[in-house]
Amino acid sequence: MQKPDSLIFDMDGTLWDAVDTYTETWNETLRQKGINKKVDRDQLASMVGWEGKKVVATLLPEFNDEERQDIYSSVVEMRHRLLPELGGKLYEGVKEGLAQLATQYQLFILSNCGKGIIKVFIDWAGINEYITDEMAYGVNLMPKNHNIKLLTEKHQLKNPVYIGDTEGDGAQSRLANVPFVFVSYGFGQTEDYDLKFDDFRSFTDYFMKLS
Repeated sequence: MQKPDSLIFDMDGTLWDAVDTYTETWNETLRQKGINKKVDRDQLASMVGWEGKKVVATLLPEFNDEERQDIYSSVVEMRHRLLPELGGKLYEGVKEGLAQLATQYQLFILSNCGKGIIKVFIDWAGINEYITDEMAYGVNLMPKNHNIKLLTEKHQLKNPVYIGDTEGDGAQSRLANVPFVFVSYGFGQTEDYDLKFDDFRSFTDYFMKLS
């Protein structure tokens, strides 16, 4: 692979696992709204990387679109409250790796999460100084391929790559016409990738040595 000028990271399943906290935000929201339903970790883990509209439609098929949007907005609001306190599990080597990679690349985070959630993650993880910019699905309700192109145009990136953990991440990378790097320790599986790594340290080592 030609050395990229920028690395665009997926968040959930690539940089951290916050599914337990996400589960809590769903269940607390449903409880507060008087909805007699519970979500479990396995359900949400299977949906990591999905756009919010698809997640809420799958979890709450008995509600109409307007009701689902209201519930999902409340879930995102709950995440803003609980994530700074409960956080998640940062994958081994991520913080140290980002610090190294930032010396050679512009680093970005792009996720199908709600508006503002990436910034909550960045603050929680203490990685502000390493991240050039971020983009979330909740900002414009557009798919990843569209938002990859937005970041590329905004920052005049010449050779970006996208790093993610699901088949959907790979498909969106192809639509955006950027190489896809698959990390196998996350939530998904795919055989469609340009490079594959089983841990963040080996990912970091490879890109630090790339010339």
